[in-house]
Amino acid sequence: MDIYTSTLSPALDIFTGCYLLVIAVLSIVGNLLVLIMAVKRSSRMKPPELLSVNLAVTDLGAAVTMYPMAVASAWNHHWIGGDASCLYYGLAGFFFGIASIMNLTIMAIVRFIVSLNLQSPNEKIGWRKVKMLCIWIWLYALIWALFPIMGWGRYGPEPFGLSCSLAWGQMKHDGFTFVISLFSFNLVLPSVVIICCYFGIAIKLFFTYKKSSHNSNRVPNIVKLHRRLLVIAVLISFGFIVCWTPYSIVCLWSILGDSSSIPPEVSLLPCMFAKSSTLYNPIIYYVFSQSFKREVKKLGWLCFGSKTGHDANNITDNSMYMVNTDIKSQVEVQTTVQQIEE
Repeated sequence: MDIYTSTLSPALDIFTGCYLLVIAVLSIVGNLLVLIMAVKRSSRMKPPELLSVNLAVTDLGAAVTMYPMAVASAWNHHWIGGDASCLYYGLAGFFFGIASIMNLTIMAIVRFIVSLNLQSPNEKIGWRKVKMLCIWIWLYALIWALFPIMGWGRYGPEPFGLSCSLAWGQMKHDGFTFVISLFSFNLVLPSVVIICCYFGIAIKLFFTYKKSSHNSNRVPNIVKLHRRLLVIAVLISFGFIVCWTPYSIVCLWSILGDSSSIPPEVSLLPCMFAKSSTLYNPIIYYVFSQSFKREVKKLGWLCFGSKTGHDANNITDNSMYMVNTDIKSQVEVQTTVQQIEE
């Protein structure tokens, strides 16, 4: 049988195509909304928030460049384009996947640095540093994506024939060092860094709240804001890790065990679950960020020609992503009030 012919039933192929189409549409719309909101508030955006914009770009890039081809292949019951398109699809998936996990890792580190002194009006992370970090993320992902083309690792079709990725089953021997390095530097180490950073932030917030709650009513509000932003960041990071963990386990089994023992239907499920990772971030922003929800509704009202009832601007939640854009002003106001009282 042709390696690019689906090994699934025709009905399952059609269902897979419909599922990917829904994921693609929701991912494109959701991440476009994130980027539109970022452009609208670009003058008020803080440097660390650029990392969240960068993350939306990676999710949008994956949805636009990969999912339409996967949908067409599923409905065709055969991979479209042969070896050339398979190489392109595998490289794109690997490239955007590495970019996403490294972006999340850098976000956790930056978020931890920002939280070291919640009441400081000074910028710890400037625009130049954040832009350099974004460039590093893309270059790092590109280098890893090019390794299989240069001979370290390889790309190939998935066992079910409707998608392409790293050819895990073919790397038992000559590509084993690539697999170990890949999982060590792009899954295990980033996951450990993310967990440690957010655990450290949680401890910092706890002691800050405990220390300051009996002195002022303003500082705990800042802590509560950071706690909300921490929840958003944790959900985004662990959502990505949870989505990709089942697929990673199946891939490791293909390397360490007998890949032929995994039915195509079983290998399909983790792959489809991993592809849904591009969908969750806008949903998390919408549920947990009042400002993002308000701006999306406002945009919807404008699109349908309705008038917004009001243009609220809640100073305690005008940040969509990582840091509150008005923490500096809040601290300055608090300092002024304390000086007047003294």
